[in-house]
Amino acid sequence: MKHSGSNLLLGALAASAATLLDAATLQVGPGQPYAKPCAAIAAASNGDTILIDAAGNYAGDVCAWSKNGLSLIGINGRPHIDAAGQNAQGKAIWVIAGNDTTIENIELSGCHVPDQNGAGIRQEGANLTVRRAYFHDNENGILAGNNAASTITIEYSEFAHNGYGDGYSHNLYINHVAALVFRWNWSHDAVVGHLLKTRALRNEILYNRLTGEAGASASYELSMPSGGLSFVIGNFIEQPASSQNGALLDYLSEPATANPDTRLFVVNNTFVNDRGNGTFLQLGSALTTPALARNNLFAGPGTLSSRADTVLDHNLSGVDPLFVNAAQYDYRLAAGSPAIDAGVAPGSAAGESLAPLFAYLHSTNRVVRIQSGAIDIGAWEWAPDLVFANGFE
Repeated sequence: MKHSGSNLLLGALAASAATLLDAATLQVGPGQPYAKPCAAIAAASNGDTILIDAAGNYAGDVCAWSKNGLSLIGINGRPHIDAAGQNAQGKAIWVIAGNDTTIENIELSGCHVPDQNGAGIRQEGANLTVRRAYFHDNENGILAGNNAASTITIEYSEFAHNGYGDGYSHNLYINHVAALVFRWNWSHDAVVGHLLKTRALRNEILYNRLTGEAGASASYELSMPSGGLSFVIGNFIEQPASSQNGALLDYLSEPATANPDTRLFVVNNTFVNDRGNGTFLQLGSALTTPALARNNLFAGPGTLSSRADTVLDHNLSGVDPLFVNAAQYDYRLAAGSPAIDAGVAPGSAAGESLAPLFAYLHSTNRVVRIQSGAIDIGAWEWAPDLVFANGFE
C-alpha cells in the first residue's frame, strides 16, 4: 500500500508539472489576439492565464466555463465588464463551474436576470480567489453555491450597491462551502440585503470595513445564519440610521441550516451603531457554546449581546470613545481615548491565535498593527502620528 500511494503521489506531481509547463498566457484588448474576455476563455486550456487590458470595451461580454485553474487578471488599469442587459445561463456575468479560479483587478457591474438573483460572479466550482476587484450594482456581487470542497478567498476588494431590493440578494452571499476567507475588503451600501452573508463551515472575517455610511437601506452588516467556526477579528462594522434590521452581527439565526461547529470568536472589532436602537451581537437560541467577545469597541445605542451567556471580556461601551472624526467616518482612536491600552491579550481558541496582526487601511488595503504597551480596544491601535494611519491615509 505504501508503494502504491507513493506512485500515485508521483503521478499527481508529474501531471501538475505538465499542466504548468503547458500553461499559456492569452492577451485580451485592443490590438490583442482576443478582443473580448469570453473569447479568450473559450480558447483557454486548464491552468492558463488571461490578461485583460483595461483599454477595451467589454460591455455585454458574459459567459460560463468549466475549465480549471484559470487566472483572469486586469492590466493597465482595471477593466470594466458591465452586463449591459446580458447574462450567462440566466445567472451572472461570469458563471464559473471550473475549479481553482483566480480573478484579479476586474470590475463587474449591472447584472440583472429574470429571477432577480443575477450576480457579478456565480461560483459553482471549487475554490475561488478574488483579489482587488470591484462589484457594484448587480443583484448579487458574488453568489457562491453549495460546495463542501470549496474555499472562497476574497481580499482587497470593494462591494457596493448590490441587491435587487427584496432582501434575498446581497453584496455577497456565500452558501455552504468549506471555508470563507474575507479580509481587507470594503463592503458597503447594499440595497436592502446584507453587506456579507455566509453559510460557510469556517469563516475568517478579518480586517474589513462593513458600512452603510451613504445612508443605504442595507439589512445586516454581517450575517452568518448557519453558524460555523467563525473568527471575526479586527473589523470596522457600522450600521446606518437607515438600516432595516437592528442587528450588526447576526449568527445562527437559522438553526435548521446549522453547521456542526457553532463556535464564534469576536475580537478587537470596532462596532458603531448609528441607528436609534439595536443589537450588536444577535446570537441564535440554538447556540450551545457561548460566544466570546473580547477587546471590542461598541459605540452607539443598543444591547451588546442577545444572549446572557456571551463571554464579554474587556470590551468598551457606554462612554465616548473619542474617535478622530466620526462625522467623516474616521473611527480611529484619538489621543486620550479610554480604549487606549485597555485591552487584554487576545489569547487563542480552536487551535488559532485570536491576536489581530493587521488593521484595515482605507480603501481596501492593510497595515501591520503595531502594539505599544497593552493592546488597545477596537480595530485600530492609537498612534501619536496619525500619518502612519491604521485606518486612513
